[in-house]
Amino acid sequence: MTDKTKILIVEDDMIIAANISLQLTNLGYEITGIVCRGEDAILHVQENKPDILLLDIHLKGKLDGIETAKLIQSKNELSLIYLTANSDDATFSIARETHPMAFISKPLNLLELKRAIELVEAQVRKHKQEKEHRDPEIEFMDDRIFVRQNGKRIKLLLKFILYIEAERNYCNVVTEEKSYLLSSTLKSISEQLPTSLFIRVHRSYVINISRLDVVAESHIEIKRKVIPVSKTYREVLLKRIKTI
Repeated sequence: MTDKTKILIVEDDMIIAANISLQLTNLGYEITGIVCRGEDAILHVQENKPDILLLDIHLKGKLDGIETAKLIQSKNELSLIYLTANSDDATFSIARETHPMAFISKPLNLLELKRAIELVEAQVRKHKQEKEHRDPEIEFMDDRIFVRQNGKRIKLLLKFILYIEAERNYCNVVTEEKSYLLSSTLKSISEQLPTSLFIRVHRSYVINISRLDVVAESHIEIKRKVIPVSKTYREVLLKRIKTI
């Protein structure tokens, strides 16, 4: 990687965390921060966008490491490495559902941690290269998009798209007739859609403003689908409605 790999350390033992930070910095990695609570980790990831989350499974506080990982993964795409002093089979089974790249046992072995991070970097590079070389899943044109489904290119006129819903690192593009699941983030799709027709109303929803049926205090409806509206986007939505 040409840029430094950015790592967030989430560890409630600050002596251990500081030692990890020092050693990884000496190896050339960028430490975006050290936090000791899951709640702080969630906020930090949103603001600093690390590449790797180095996360203790047994955190103190309301959120343990696994719960923290699930909440972060619901909104962000990053690689996960767990730190654990001891993990029973039940905990390991639950942790595995978050698809970590590695489990590193405490006390930490620097060589083992370094190799785990290098494997993550290699996996990320491979995924990026594969993504760049395969046919694009979605192509944008002035009044339409083409989506790839089952080896075919399907034309969708923008005016017939009702809304787009985020599902972790996937998106559902919903029309009156059917929906199309794409392995793209809501952010990447919404940035290429015309703002004259599409508007974000929630972290998980972009809507076709011309297809609005109902506007309520905290939600809207399109074809009887109830879609939440965040306070962040409500004022912009109301202004746009007045211009239709």
